[in-house]
Amino acid sequence: MMDTLTRATDLKDQDTDGRNRDAAASRATDDREIVHSVLKAFEVLKAFSRHKPRMTLSEVAEYAGMSRASARRFLLTFTHAGYTKTDGKRFELTPKLLELGHSVLSSLNIWDLARPVLTELSERCDESCYGAVLDGAEVLYVFHAPSSAKVVNVNLRVGSRLPAYCTSIGRVLIAGLPDDERERAIAAMKPVQHTLRTVTAKAKLRELIEQAGRQGWCVVDEELEIGLRSVSVPIKSPSGATVAAINVCGPSVRVTSDELRSRILPDLLVAADRINKALRD
Repeated sequence: MMDTLTRATDLKDQDTDGRNRDAAASRATDDREIVHSVLKAFEVLKAFSRHKPRMTLSEVAEYAGMSRASARRFLLTFTHAGYTKTDGKRFELTPKLLELGHSVLSSLNIWDLARPVLTELSERCDESCYGAVLDGAEVLYVFHAPSSAKVVNVNLRVGSRLPAYCTSIGRVLIAGLPDDERERAIAAMKPVQHTLRTVTAKAKLRELIEQAGRQGWCVVDEELEIGLRSVSVPIKSPSGATVAAINVCGPSVRVTSDELRSRILPDLLVAADRINKALRD
């Protein structure tokens, strides 16, 4: 009986040892498939933050846990590719990095989560609802929930681009940028007079963008096109960063500016809050 138990124990131990060896071999194979220099490159990019948007070579190297020489090679490579820039002493990220995130933002669950919320909002408001992200100086529309109750809808398709400075959704997105990025975005603006209502003075645009940031919403009345009004609010990541924005658009013959604020804005804020909570869960 004891011999039988001993043999069974030995077989069990051998089987366990075999599984452990297989797991170790699998981990070794997986490890060989990993490009560790890419992981180090991500550590360099992660060194930059809202609180430290501009960093010296030594600061980046310390954060990433690598030598100055290694950090320098990564930073110079990123600068060559246009993802970072330097004044000769400090490095900072460039808006080109946003390009890497736009396809993700347009395809990940943010819009899967937003779809039923914005569809319900469109039905409640009887107007078109949109979702968008910032792409340089433009707004890129990545989601659309048309109003099924209206024959005439705002003619904006997914993939459409509009100037950020004269749209409510653009001002909300710019307002959500880190301070230095927001200032660069405003400085780079080249405002064009689309209608008599278009704000083109940068001082006034800065004031309106800052106001949008403080109050958490923005209304634009016929600045892009006569007959078009909209109200927008930001969508926040779990960390609190503005990652997208949603809005309701309507023809001026059908919706007044006061209605945007009093009737539609409360529902839009509720919709944004539902999406934000879903992103955190």
